[in-house]
Amino acid sequence: MRRLPGICALGAFLMLALPAWTAPFRPDDTKAAPQDIKPIIPGANRYQEGKVFLEHADEWRYEEQPDVAPEDQYQVLVGSVVFRKNDMYMYCDSAHFYEQSNSFDAFSNVRMEQGDTLFVYADELDYDGPTEVAVLYADPGKKVRLINRDVKLETDVFNYDMPAEVGYYNVGGVLSDAQNTLSSLEGEYHPNSKDAYFHFDVKLNSLNGSDTLRMFTDSLNYNTGTHIAELVSPTRIINADGEILSSSGTYNTETGLADLYKRSLVLTNRGNTLTGDTLFYDRNRGIGEAFGNMVLTDSARSSSLHGSYGYYDDFADSAFVTGRALAKEYSRGDTLYLHGDTIFAYLDKTDSTRVMNVYHKVRFYRSDVQGLCDSLSSTERDSILYMFRHPVIWSGDRQIYGNVIHVHFNDSAPDWAKLPEFGFMAEHLDEDCYQQMSATEMTTWFNDSTIRHLFAEGNVMLIMFPMEKDSTYNKFAYVESSIMDAWFLDNDIERVLFTPATTAKVTPLYLAKKGSYFLPKFEWYGDLRPTSPEDVFIVPQGMIDLIESAPPATIVKRTRPARKAGTAPDSEDTELASRQGKEAVKEDENP
Repeated sequence: MRRLPGICALGAFLMLALPAWTAPFRPDDTKAAPQDIKPIIPGANRYQEGKVFLEHADEWRYEEQPDVAPEDQYQVLVGSVVFRKNDMYMYCDSAHFYEQSNSFDAFSNVRMEQGDTLFVYADELDYDGPTEVAVLYADPGKKVRLINRDVKLETDVFNYDMPAEVGYYNVGGVLSDAQNTLSSLEGEYHPNSKDAYFHFDVKLNSLNGSDTLRMFTDSLNYNTGTHIAELVSPTRIINADGEILSSSGTYNTETGLADLYKRSLVLTNRGNTLTGDTLFYDRNRGIGEAFGNMVLTDSARSSSLHGSYGYYDDFADSAFVTGRALAKEYSRGDTLYLHGDTIFAYLDKTDSTRVMNVYHKVRFYRSDVQGLCDSLSSTERDSILYMFRHPVIWSGDRQIYGNVIHVHFNDSAPDWAKLPEFGFMAEHLDEDCYQQMSATEMTTWFNDSTIRHLFAEGNVMLIMFPMEKDSTYNKFAYVESSIMDAWFLDNDIERVLFTPATTAKVTPLYLAKKGSYFLPKFEWYGDLRPTSPEDVFIVPQGMIDLIESAPPATIVKRTRPARKAGTAPDSEDTELASRQGKEAVKEDENP
């Protein structure tokens, strides 16, 4: 048999395999037609660094191209061509091999396979030997497809870095797994670790038919094994339960658990928002925890809670705040600032009414009213605020205090106040002159935060300083009675009725001892009064001493139907509260 030209060079090629050709084929007669040869593949170590091996080809041919640079000369492989690099196999119908650069181009029915888990399908593959990067292309109307178990990635041009074992695209692509579909302009996928990185116009959509989860961001990290998204840029997460805004953290798209950082926000479908430096949110349970500068807003109630730590249960409509805890109420335009060590707001399951309890060293401020006490409780059903352990309320120059105070609100404005156990009212007039009144029980009705009606009963005592024509005070009147009923106009007494009838004892100031100016139990607590929103956080020692001197109090949950707005409270209210206090779970100084 006649030996074909260049058969020795072919033997060298087959012995060393692609791409380590040390004796390239050079036909003896360069003018001869190229020959189709079925190559014989030698059994060499397939794990040589930087080398690609030819595993199979039906035919091989070479034709020297005189006008082509040496590095652009290529050899032709045809028919069931298979290349191998380490454990990655690459298949095609035909290929051009560039000997000098250890590169090749693969055409038609291109696919890459690694084990039984990673597959890539394309119409063309360009492998660059120096960088060991494969670039795969799809014909018009088709897509390059990567399949890795339940993961599918589709794009027009796909790059695969062999040494790093990572694929990426920068012409737009879509990755999907059993849980979600993600699209972006640029993306990167690591089959081994299942990590994916997306950039520019990133969108995530849940494939769960019962879920409405969507994400929108500029950059996102995602793991197809855990279905956890890592937030690395401002991200908007939307679902039927609400919305999350965050730029740092993780969100488990399977369980709905989120760990969020860098001042994130959760918006619930109630319209409430939860904000904190760090947030934990359980979407399925509707539970959120906030750490650092926590803010919980309730748009329906025009209120918000603030603190260093907060816990919120959306389904139960409850919240717990501590650490510089502050409640704000701004429905009237003039914000009320209410501070205590701990604030707990919840929905009472028995009658679906909103309850808020504030525990220990309570102080509040609004421009028209200020106050303090040890603890307080308010119920939305009866619109009553219960203040315990020596509460004090100021409005203008007037001060009211007692053992407990009940304040009724109508549209966030005080409507009436009741002091059922003991009440003392004082108003500073000038220097040592104070209008004063004390009684066993006292009820006051308001009109735009000014007194319009006062009813007192039980050991009523009254000291009044009538103003002279020259606007000075030179005498005072002292009155005792069992019942006093007074009406006011512009904060001045319009008429007063004492039962039984009584006569005032009037004493000129120059004949009176200064001590006689004051009723028993008179105190003026002006130095304890909050003077600004920031002042509610400053608890004077005098306030602590005042509270500690008072008997312990029990916060009582009322169950009696609410009284019609504008009607007076009666003694039964106090008796009912006392009775319920014995029956209810008591929350004393250590709630």
